[in-house]
Amino acid sequence: MKEIIVAENAPAAIGPYSHAVVINDMVFTSGQLGLIPETGKLPEGVEAQTEQALINLRNVLKASGTDMEHVVKTTVFVQDLADFAKVNAIYAKFFATNPPARSCVQVAKLPAGGLVEIEAVAVK
Repeated sequence: MKEIIVAENAPAAIGPYSHAVVINDMVFTSGQLGLIPETGKLPEGVEAQTEQALINLRNVLKASGTDMEHVVKTTVFVQDLADFAKVNAIYAKFFATNPPARSCVQVAKLPAGGLVEIEAVAVK
């Protein structure tokens, strides 16, 4: 059975989607931008947006009954692949040991003018 997750401490969805969906013991998150939940605004710069996106992702995972240690796959979308090293440095802090599998792709544009968006698949 499909369980819909709405995380109270993550930015509200800006479209018709859920923060996450849980099926059996698998958690599938929607992409998280670096929006600050309290203001709905993006911080300045790719590093600050990456950190906030990962905080938002962590909060969605927590609301789903899991955590960053149980993430098995992430997809990172960046507006400019030249920012990869900056994004990677912040990302490494959140996945310091046994990091998940990952894809990173450059996209033409992200919602709300974001510079980075991160989604994950995790187990409970």
